[in-house]
Amino acid sequence: MTTGREAEMLFEFDSDQRLWQRTVRDAVSKECTAAFVRSVADAGADPEPLWRTYRKLGWTELVDPSEAVELGILLEELGHAVDPTPYLATMTQFAPLVPAAAGDGTPGAAAFSGVAARADGAGWVLDGTARHVLDADRAERLAVVTDAGVFVVPAAAVSVAPLYVFDPLLHVADVTFEGVRVGEDDRSGADPERARQLALAGLAMTTVGACRRILELTLEHVRGRHQFGAPIGSFQAVQHKAADMHVAIERARALAYFAMMTIAADDPRRRLAAAMAKASAGECQALVFRHGVQLFGAMGNTWENELQFALKRAKSCELLLGGAAEHRAVIADIVGDGHAHQL
Repeated sequence: MTTGREAEMLFEFDSDQRLWQRTVRDAVSKECTAAFVRSVADAGADPEPLWRTYRKLGWTELVDPSEAVELGILLEELGHAVDPTPYLATMTQFAPLVPAAAGDGTPGAAAFSGVAARADGAGWVLDGTARHVLDADRAERLAVVTDAGVFVVPAAAVSVAPLYVFDPLLHVADVTFEGVRVGEDDRSGADPERARQLALAGLAMTTVGACRRILELTLEHVRGRHQFGAPIGSFQAVQHKAADMHVAIERARALAYFAMMTIAADDPRRRLAAAMAKASAGECQALVFRHGVQLFGAMGNTWENELQFALKRAKSCELLLGGAAEHRAVIADIVGDGHAHQL
């Protein structure tokens, strides 16, 4: 890192960031309650009022790359709460690709692959299918990455096919472009590679937050459940698994925040850091998911239990934009090519 503040962030938040974390945590615990999340999953409650609250709080204005750490703090808390709004897709995928159009609180989504652009007179024609696009069915605009650049397309111009996914609160869809015409005015000057790095770091932060929730619920359970006249949390085998969960979360959390720091500082290590964050978060959720289910017992997978929402959010985020194995391969390529700077 190049500045004193960034170097300090390697170890702890500064006073402003700690205040921001407390403010966000208090607001999320009040507005995005477990009861509200369940009402969205169970009864199809509309999360739009919650989205409007985020807008009123100014949370949709965190679009400057220099605010990436503050955005990461917010994403961790929203992952912990299993946020049902389009915040993740809008702020970490759409906004980095369309900085000029972001910040107004309009839901957006991003298609990073699968679409080709061909020149046609004074404009362009887009064709192809982008698969597994987060929140495409709720977006008003889509940012589309092609070999010819990034284009902004109104959602009404494309065909959106919602998909069933593991997490009932996530919206994922395939988006088909059939001869969609765009002009030069629709082209964004954003760097798709840097935007993708923020998208990966955002998914990592969300996964960390969900894993924190899994650990908290699991600890609450093992403290209260008794076997042989003692809480099962007093058993050494249980304590070892809980400790492993904590260590995995802290490792993934550190790498996720480091990725956000490199993005904020426009550090050349940001590509490596984003891949490391996504890989570590994926490995973290695998261990936390396994231990959480085992320690909680079968009831942890029942619909009535709150644990299942955090389990599903962590697992789904691991799969979006590539899993741990894919990003470990990216890390190997970067290091093997000699492009990695010392972390």
